[in-house]
Amino acid sequence: MGSPKGKLVIIGGSVDRGSFSESPDDLQRNLKFFEKGILKRITTESKHNTASKFEIITTASSIPEEVGEEYIKAFAQLNVMNVGVLNIKTREEANAPENIERLQKADVVMFTGGDQLRLTSIFGGTNFHHLLLEKYENEDFIISGTSAGAAASSNNMIYQGSSTGALSKGEVKITGGLGFINNVIIDTHFVQRGRIGRLMYACASNPINLGIGLGEDTGLLITNGNDMEAIGSGLVMLVDATQMRHTNMADVEMGEPVSIENLVVHVMALGDNYNLKQRKLSIGHHKITEI
Repeated sequence: MGSPKGKLVIIGGSVDRGSFSESPDDLQRNLKFFEKGILKRITTESKHNTASKFEIITTASSIPEEVGEEYIKAFAQLNVMNVGVLNIKTREEANAPENIERLQKADVVMFTGGDQLRLTSIFGGTNFHHLLLEKYENEDFIISGTSAGAAASSNNMIYQGSSTGALSKGEVKITGGLGFINNVIIDTHFVQRGRIGRLMYACASNPINLGIGLGEDTGLLITNGNDMEAIGSGLVMLVDATQMRHTNMADVEMGEPVSIENLVVHVMALGDNYNLKQRKLSIGHHKITEI
């Protein structure tokens, strides 16, 4: 399989109260990354810029109508008016011809936050999912996901695991994601919720996967399925376990702490780039000008 022609934008989300949830009180803050240029960057990277057709997929959210409205308002501030909301609630709806037709016409699809198991269990293996993969592989098409939408983007997905007990055997739960990018595993709300431990565990359990920890108001723009550029205002942490020398993960009992020798950790900020195939970070050295 060659490099995908589409682009993937994964975003860490913003401040909210639940583990992967969005509350009505926090919707304005949940779209704070709009002001930091992430939505603007998605727009300028899209096929027709402000004239592109956007579809917001609110399936993961417990308050889909409110979330959809906030995205419409946010994009309107960028003069993007061709924005639809797809609140697909069932696998039947994910196979429905009218929803497939809307996806066919879309230039950008954005998955909102919420519960990523809703995304994988409702979309996995449906006509909608197959068309998403096809468009991403073959067209100038953008798939974006924030919070749960980002977590579900990879072939492996963290869906459960506390921050405090994450480096205990069996604490972090991993399942299959939507598979837009392989050999990575993504965690969100990363810095604020202290999730470094569970990303370390996930990477040590299968070092082929690069761990990507997305801070809030922060994202990665991924082109060619390989080239990653940090966007937004916060930090991206990368955990590379390919140089790991040893772990006792297979030997300890369930619930026991796990030891790991020689993990490599990188920290990315705005404008830094990372090559996934080469596992190489390039720091941007942007100069900050005072206003």
